[in-house]
Amino acid sequence: MRKKELVKDIAVKKGIPQKDIQEIVELFMDGIKNSLREGDKVTLMGFGTFEVKHRKEKRGTNPSTKDELIIEAKKVPKFRPCKEFKDLVK
Repeated sequence: MRKKELVKDIAVKKGIPQKDIQEIVELFMDGIKNSLREGDKVTLMGFGTFEVKHRKEKRGTNPSTKDELIIEAKKVPKFRPCKEFKDLVK
């Protein structure tokens, strides 16, 4: 499902114009992104947790040249679903 399909589905179920739902979904996603950018964790009860993890620097190999290289440390977003979510998709 894409964002457009999600917006349409919610709009049909709630009888609200798609334009309004689109704006709400965008605000929701912006809120999560801004919180993660600031280093905060976002927990949605019954859904899961979004957080930023730090990956350490590591050695890697260029597959085409077989040269060894250093992969820099970086921050990456991570989503951890809650137990109910995991059980639902089993």
